[in-house]
Amino acid sequence: MTSNQIVAYNRLMDLDKDAIFKALGDSTRRLILDELSERNELTLYELTARLVMKHNLSITRQAITKHLNMLEDAGLVISKRKGKYRVLMFNKEPLKNLLKGWV
Repeated sequence: MTSNQIVAYNRLMDLDKDAIFKALGDSTRRLILDELSERNELTLYELTARLVMKHNLSITRQAITKHLNMLEDAGLVISKRKGKYRVLMFNKEPLKNLLKGWV
């Protein structure tokens, strides 16, 4: 790698870290990750129902979708289509990679 490539790579890694910390900085997004970590896969409807009933949140599916987009941008949530449903999964790899340098 040239020095320019190393600088670009380090900036990319810092952006990834920033996105992860920003995503984790909101309590609703942390609750979403908690729910996704308890189950292997959840649909948006199932996730919304769990957040409303289990945590007494008054939140719309649209608001949850905005939170999910931020979590996906940080790499913490992966979504895929299964038929007509969007299935959500927690991706722990970004957190593992983040902690490698400190632990």
